[in-house]
Amino acid sequence: MARIFCIANQKGGVGKTTTTVNLAAGLARIGQRVLMVDLDPQGNATMGSGVDKRALEKTVYDVLLGEAEVAQARVDSEACGYQVLGANRELAGAEVELVDLPERERRLKQALAAVQQDYDFILIDCPPALSLLTLNGLCCAHGVIVPMQCEYFALEGLSDLVNTIRQVHANLNPELQIIGLLRVMFDPRITLQQQVSEQLKGHFGDKVFDTVIPRNVRLAEAPSYGLPGVVFDAGARGSQAFLAFAQEMVQRVQRMQ
Repeated sequence: MARIFCIANQKGGVGKTTTTVNLAAGLARIGQRVLMVDLDPQGNATMGSGVDKRALEKTVYDVLLGEAEVAQARVDSEACGYQVLGANRELAGAEVELVDLPERERRLKQALAAVQQDYDFILIDCPPALSLLTLNGLCCAHGVIVPMQCEYFALEGLSDLVNTIRQVHANLNPELQIIGLLRVMFDPRITLQQQVSEQLKGHFGDKVFDTVIPRNVRLAEAPSYGLPGVVFDAGARGSQAFLAFAQEMVQRVQRMQ
């Protein structure tokens, strides 16, 4: 039975999509069966997985509206070794169309239930805003992975996200919890980043992942080739860090069971 994790942060530009596709590729590299769900209408995680969002016949949009099963809409990312439930700009319209549907926050949960046995991990790339799309992700997830930069404003956004997770936990999904905070785009030469990192560890303890993802040019270049960094250049420092993070995720999940 798959463990379902949202990669979420209400602050934009913190590397959610980079984290999602590289963790998916890292998990696939170590033999895990992975489905990556793109819940962002920009479709960056879809394109970053080597899948052309414009060529998709069915997307997560069709799944949310009940017009397709996950099994019909998912596609293989042959280069990356995992499957993709993709998104494109159609998904932006789902916000309005979902409002009048029954169980609107649980549409994704109901759809994924049919394929949970097919995977070890289902990773959901959430949009930065707290929307019906993000709520669908949070309502079906066992936990949230929070990528964040070690900067002051990131701490501000984190408190908002923690409050959101508490509310969803209390009202919609009692299984939901923060699995861990992942420090990304980290530069140890910057004193402020070291200080914020220490604050995070002091406040959140073992909820902070041991793995730290460094700021890395090869990770930044990879999306322009339509690939995660782990596939584009497996030897790069950032890619090696994501492979280590994948191993840490497997170990953390084993401890949760």
